[in-house]
Amino acid sequence: MSFCLDSYLEELRPLINVDCGTLTVEGINFIADTMAQKYQDLGWHIKRVDCGIAGTGLEIRNKPEAEHIDAMLIGHMDTVFPVGTAAARPMTTDETKAYGPGVSDMKSGLLNILYALRGLEQTTLDKLSICVCMNPDEEIGSLHSEAWLKSVAVNAKHVFVAEAARADGSLVKARKGMARYRLGFHGKAAHAGNEPENGRSAISEMAHWIIAINELTNFTSGTTFNVGVVKGGAGANIVPDFAEAIVDVRFWDNDEYAAADEKIRALCETPFTADVKVMVEREAHKPSMVPSPQTELLMAQVEAIGKDLGIDITWQAVGGGSDANLTAVLGVPTLDGLGPIGAGFHSADEWLDLTSIEPRIRLLQRILEKLAA
Repeated sequence: MSFCLDSYLEELRPLINVDCGTLTVEGINFIADTMAQKYQDLGWHIKRVDCGIAGTGLEIRNKPEAEHIDAMLIGHMDTVFPVGTAAARPMTTDETKAYGPGVSDMKSGLLNILYALRGLEQTTLDKLSICVCMNPDEEIGSLHSEAWLKSVAVNAKHVFVAEAARADGSLVKARKGMARYRLGFHGKAAHAGNEPENGRSAISEMAHWIIAINELTNFTSGTTFNVGVVKGGAGANIVPDFAEAIVDVRFWDNDEYAAADEKIRALCETPFTADVKVMVEREAHKPSMVPSPQTELLMAQVEAIGKDLGIDITWQAVGGGSDANLTAVLGVPTLDGLGPIGAGFHSADEWLDLTSIEPRIRLLQRILEKLAA
């Protein structure tokens, strides 16, 4: 199947020029409907998955009756951008790059999977059970799709995530785990001038927690805590009865994180301030993705395939999480960064390297052909 960049970009454009930030269900469903039709045209089986308030997920198979999956391919349909972004900066191109919200994170990844599968010989497809999963909420930690993705992945022999390759072309072999906490501090209001002694300051309690949480950071091992959002209080002359903090956690060592999680929950039992209650809610969690021996064997195969194609395969360990974290922790060999090259994710500077699109389609095709052989 010959590759035409202009045709590819015409298929990419409507995926970029629609607002589909997480929980923007109308836009998410447009992406789902568009991609479902493309696979329907190939004769693949389409299953729509209800992901609650996040919208629709897609589970697409060439052999829906197969018990096992030789290759599970994952991509997300959501972006981080608010409504209005697509109209403000629709997709544009110059000689070497395309620009626009989600152009590399990760609409081009979704399209690369489709193009790779379109171009496979039927004899190869006959030998493989393939499942493509597209979820609507990766950018908030796959809160509403995690259980579904894991239920599919447990039957998979290999997982390939088509997030963008790094700016230098590297694929992703490891990702930090992440967690996000919402902390609520409930004190007692009082007049700050007349009877401050009768109040219980939620903000003072939060201040103690910020210090305690910062002390859990271990830069050597890579476990980091960031109290990124705080709010509380209604006026300077009122002892505040409520405060809230949102904490981001990143880690390589799942056990070290689990120990830190226990410490956070134990702090709830013994607040620093008398008569203040603290509520801890973990809003998101993804375990770290660290290569297993089986994953390292798969990496070696991909390096050999890259050499045949004239692509120098290098690997990075990165701080951001993806759905690869969810499948790797199940013990399934998982590789990430199999989309085209891009950078500037989550910003107005996001770009896609046009010259990398076809080579990365070929790479994914060769990987699947190798599995079939």
